[in-house]
Amino acid sequence: MGLRIVFMGSPVFATATLGELIAAGHEIVCVYTRESKPTGRGKKLGKTAVHQMADSFNLPVKTPKTLRDAEVQAEFMALKADLAVVVAYGLILPQEILSASVQGCFNLHGSELPRWRGAAPIQRAIMAGDTQTAVQVMQMDEGLDTGDILLSEFLPITAQDTTGSLHDKMMLVGADLMIRAISALQRDALIATKQPETGVTYAKKIEKTETRLDWSLSARELDWQIRGLAPRPGAWFEIDTPKAKKRIKVLFSEYVNASGNPGEILDEKLTIAAKYGAVRLTTIQPSGGKPMSAEQLFRGGGFNVGDILL
Repeated sequence: MGLRIVFMGSPVFATATLGELIAAGHEIVCVYTRESKPTGRGKKLGKTAVHQMADSFNLPVKTPKTLRDAEVQAEFMALKADLAVVVAYGLILPQEILSASVQGCFNLHGSELPRWRGAAPIQRAIMAGDTQTAVQVMQMDEGLDTGDILLSEFLPITAQDTTGSLHDKMMLVGADLMIRAISALQRDALIATKQPETGVTYAKKIEKTETRLDWSLSARELDWQIRGLAPRPGAWFEIDTPKAKKRIKVLFSEYVNASGNPGEILDEKLTIAAKYGAVRLTTIQPSGGKPMSAEQLFRGGGFNVGDILL
């Protein structure tokens, strides 16, 4: 028998879990998501990915600005849900909401807690050079990702992973994990484990100041930065053109065992020397252009082997 579930989520990452809950026969009594925001050149109001999916299944949707309002909390309690499932929702849940459902709130988080609590766990894990991450179902409390762990699935982070590729893998694994956690809950077989008190790190939101490439860093750090920021917002550098400086976004890279002066172009494949080692910029995207290979950009002019990038 399915549960009465309130689903709370906003981006694409959350849609796989919503889809699996529906497919598993649970009753989605309401979907909570972020407000529509102006998007595109026309600044038309754009619904979140979760909102669009909810509409396609004719599910009731609410988009409160805050969950701290007494009227909003009363509406939530009136749903008489068995469980709230939260996946990248984007609003803080006060205690009144956390305790409104019979089984409280289950949250799907994209890291191996307590490492990378917070807003950008996938990006931060890659940018730090982590070789493993996890998707975890957590019983939410009032802290920032501090609740007890209910179920985990571990994933390797390879040299081929970007935030984009890891996001997609974790989205699917996480959706299945949430279904398994709810199934275990229904069998009274779910075991809660407190998070370790050591090893706590915070995955703060990515700042614009972190996106420019600094060739005085090591090649390993540059590679992690590039893959951790790909595809969005993207790590970048600038080149001089006859008209103005042009920004080049780097979408993929690989570590190369080579050396030179930091920022020096070592070959026509756009292998760039760093403080230690070198990083090959395999896929790039000029400002206003489409993604292309670095060799295509090199052949288009503006670069010479031996040039120093700033």
